Amino acid sequence: MTSKQQKIIRVLIAKPGLDGHDRGAKVVARGLRDAGFEVIYTGLHQTPEMVVNAAVQEDVDVVGLSILSGAHVPLVQAIKKLFDKDGVDKPIFVGGIIPSDDAKLLKKSGVAAVFGPGSSLTEIVQTIRDLLK
Repeated sequence: MTSKQQKIIRVLIAKPGLDGHDRGAKVVARGLRDAGFEVIYTGLHQTPEMVVNAAVQEDVDVVGLSILSGAHVPLVQAIKKLFDKDGVDKPIFVGGIIPSDDAKLLKKSGVAAVFGPGSSLTEIVQTIRDLLK
């Protein structure tokens, strides 16, 4: 593959749990598309099983979870457990209002990156590119 034929990065943006606010997820999805990524957005109220199924079916390179409900730790743990059970090895990044102690816990459990309010699209795009090098 020459440099002109670079593989397009496929990203799943998912909204697991009961969180009903998806403006941030849509802004990130649009920013990733503008950066040349292919983005699959799951919509609201996804179960961990739905997120994992979508990641597998869409053969994405990375999974982004937008969680504002406060249930980020159990939701991410459930998704990671299903990934492990199904042999899925995809980096996960999480966005939302996540306390720093929880962000540390998520990273310790294998989450590649955590983005809070004010994170720039440039930072998110570059982090994803770095994850997949």
